[in-house]
Amino acid sequence: MSRPDPYRWEFKARFRRHAFGWRSQPAVQRVKQAVTEIKGVARRDPLLGAEGAVTFLERVSPALEHIDSSSGAIGTAVHHAIEQLVPVVAGAAADAKTRNGWLDRLWAAHEADQMPYIESLAEHWGALCASQQVASAWADRLVDVTRMALSPDPALHGHFHGTSACMSALYAAERYQEIVEILDVDTIWPYKRWAVRALAAMGKKAEAVRYAESCRGPWTYDEEVDAMCEEILLSSGLVDEAYSRYGLRANRRGTYLATFRAVAKKYPHKDAHELLADLAATTPGEEAKWFAAAKEAGLYDEALALADAGPCDPRTLTRACRDFTESQPDFARGAGLLALRWLAKGYGYEVTGADVWSAYANTMQAAERSDRVAETRERIKEVVFGEGGGGFVFGVLGRELSL
Repeated sequence: MSRPDPYRWEFKARFRRHAFGWRSQPAVQRVKQAVTEIKGVARRDPLLGAEGAVTFLERVSPALEHIDSSSGAIGTAVHHAIEQLVPVVAGAAADAKTRNGWLDRLWAAHEADQMPYIESLAEHWGALCASQQVASAWADRLVDVTRMALSPDPALHGHFHGTSACMSALYAAERYQEIVEILDVDTIWPYKRWAVRALAAMGKKAEAVRYAESCRGPWTYDEEVDAMCEEILLSSGLVDEAYSRYGLRANRRGTYLATFRAVAKKYPHKDAHELLADLAATTPGEEAKWFAAAKEAGLYDEALALADAGPCDPRTLTRACRDFTESQPDFARGAGLLALRWLAKGYGYEVTGADVWSAYANTMQAAERSDRVAETRERIKEVVFGEGGGGFVFGVLGRELSL
């Protein structure tokens, strides 16, 4: 049963309608603070934490209406908040009256969402229902309008903010065939992906993959299709097929190193040398961008080969030379020589004489460590004085190398 809220929520005073001006950063910080407060309370009192989460989700969009959201920072912050708070609401052991009250309040907030900031809440509607029975009741409530909105009849067709919520509720209610039938129309990928999930849940995994592939197009996120198909194949035990067809694309991250780690974690049986080669092959002409990934994996020969194959950032190579002089002097020496080579060829952003001296000094330290000083000095001379050498690097090191 519901009860009086004995806790004084700090975020309430901060999230009033139009509480924030145009700058997004203060609002981003307040969103994070609110989530931290709610999750902290939820650990002690799950029902109270869920009530706080619902209250926050009711208030957040009206409070942010005046913010300049062009950078995407505030939208991302709210999306992450939803991802963290949905489990708080879904996991609370609320009675029917309380649960229905929360859902009604969240539905009203979603319906009134103007920007929209809490649009993605609909994706989690089935989880928020917390039971198959409640989810089925919400599906019944939404399905007729959803069918109308998706109708090919232009007199009926239109946008319904609850379409994703309906799909999510149907899925939680295990009404999978109904999802597939409703979505047997020309509509967008965010809806179609529910049919992919439904087919997979019915055990029709090969059909689910074919369905997902058929949805590719200019308005479809290929990364999402790849990720869903990969997940379906992995759940079927088809690990090698999942890797070869989707693994290298579905696990892209913000950096090449993060991508390597993500794929390696998901496919631990893959040999690191083979994995690196497969990833480098996905970026023809830009193989050197995998240098850091190879270095961190301990594939030092491969790292140098990648940096040699195409332009590599000289500062990245110089740092590698510096950091590995003691532990891997031969690798460090190779990285330093490549740094000087690419500097001599004119690569690097806003390069200064200090960058050239740093590359040279670190390379010579690595050469001393590996007892290859004379050989290294001759190699550097070839780079600086030889064909392809750059005038700027010669101007910095010419006198030193002529002594």
